Parts: sequence; C-alpha cells; structure tokens
Amino acid sequence: MEQEISITGEPAVSPETCLFRVDRPVYPGGAAFFGNREAAGLSPLARRIFGIAEVESVLIAGERVTVTKSGIDPWPVIGRQIGAKIREHIRSNDPAVSEEFERRMPSEAEIRTRVEALLEKEVNPALGAHGGYVELVEVRKNSLYLKLGGGCQGCASAGMTMKLGVEKAIRAAIPEVGEVLDTTDHAAGRNPYCAS
Repeated sequence: MEQEISITGEPAVSPETCLFRVDRPVYPGGAAFFGNREAAGLSPLARRIFGIAEVESVLIAGERVTVTKSGIDPWPVIGRQIGAKIREHIRSNDPAVSEEFERRMPSEAEIRTRVEALLEKEVNPALGAHGGYVELVEVRKNSLYLKLGGGCQGCASAGMTMKLGVEKAIRAAIPEVGEVLDTTDHAAGRNPYCAS
C-alpha cells in the first residue's frame, strides 16, 4: 500500500505567494525558479503546476514548492489543485527538474560576479536613498544568501523590500538563480531602523 503524500500550505510574504511543504524531498539539494510557462519546459513538476491557469511562477527547492498566483480564486481552492499536481508528479517518478536545467546552470563564481555587479550598480543605490544596503553573503549552487544592513536592518518593510525589490531585480537580471534567502538578524544592532 502506498504511503499518503502529505503537503502543507503556508502563507508567504505576499498574499499572492504560498509555500507548500512536502513530507519528502521533491528536488533534493537543488533549487530551481521558473518565472513563466515557457521557462518551465525544463521541469516536469513546474509544467504540471503551470497547467493551473492562475499560476505565475514556481520555485522548487528541496522539499518545498513556492507558487505565486494571480486571479481571484483563494489559496484554499488553488492550493488543492497545486497539491494534486505535486502528488501526481511524485507518483510519476519523473525528476522535478531536467538534467538539461542542471547543465545550463552557471557556476557559483559566475552567479556571484553577476549578483555583486547588480547589487553595486542598481540595487544598493536605490536602497541607499533610504539609508540601507544589501550584501551577498554566500552562493550555494544557484541559491543566494543575502543580508540587509543600515536602514533596512530590522525595518518593518524588510521582508517586502527583499521579496518585491531585491529578489525581483535579481530574478529579472539572472533568471538562473534558485532561492533568495535573507540571513539578516533584524533584531541586532543598537538602532537597526536607522543608518549609522
């Protein structure tokens, strides 16, 4: 008898995004972002999920699948459909992401160079206007570990700044990036809301 596949949906930073945690690895040790249906050609799992009309983007990482949607249908409706697609995919034994995707992935060094250039030339000048900045802490495969500082550290809008500002700019310039993770300790510092 097959063991039931358990999936839990959790709200994310924006109301259009939901994180689905699966009780087993979906893409072990990897992360892949698909910002549209065309990009999903390199992922059997993302193609299945993009079969749902409202889906706008899919991030597959380890045992997590993060989906952004449009439209008026609420998450409980869309979430059930996404859960069914994830279960269907796992039962198929297809890979979550094709080997071709892995072959096309730039090296960590290339990703680091491109991200640091983007942060220096575009992102940090914009954040600097508010006394903040972001720095690249680490690149693991194609996933980024970032840290906010200055006026962005501890700011009530830091999550939105990271998701809708920094991450959006990175994904537009470097679509091969997987996860974008915030490592900022927002409670640290004497006055994290103000630049020092």
